[in-house]
Amino acid sequence: MHAPLPPRKTIALVAHDNMKRDMAEWAEFNHAVLARHRLVATGTTGTILQHELGLRVHRLQSGPMGGDQQIGALIAESGVDMLVFFWDPLQPQPHDPDVKALLRLAAVWNIPVASTRATADFLISSPLMDGAYERQVPDGVEHLVRSPAP
Repeated sequence: MHAPLPPRKTIALVAHDNMKRDMAEWAEFNHAVLARHRLVATGTTGTILQHELGLRVHRLQSGPMGGDQQIGALIAESGVDMLVFFWDPLQPQPHDPDVKALLRLAAVWNIPVASTRATADFLISSPLMDGAYERQVPDGVEHLVRSPAP
């Protein structure tokens, strides 16, 4: 089954503690593009993006307090179109099972995922970013797929 990704996408933003500065710098560089889309982020990351850059961000719980799972739930409900998750590959994370579950859901639901600044740059600068896109989703989930806005 195919699901339309609308021109105005919902982008989830997550960054581990040691990666929050990278996320803020990346978001500042891409401010104009990000401002055209809906943004949802885990707690502290969302606070930084909102206060330092003036972006409108729907903030969830912090990652270890359930924010990763909240974003995973949004993905499973067809409520996230792209995930930018700057995770720290050099530090153990106490909520590692939540991180793995989030990345697994993104793969199951076939949404674009960036885990590095370079990948995020490629995704956000893609011509598909501002246009509609038909992505494949798991069979049997027709009731969860959003219809494009009129």
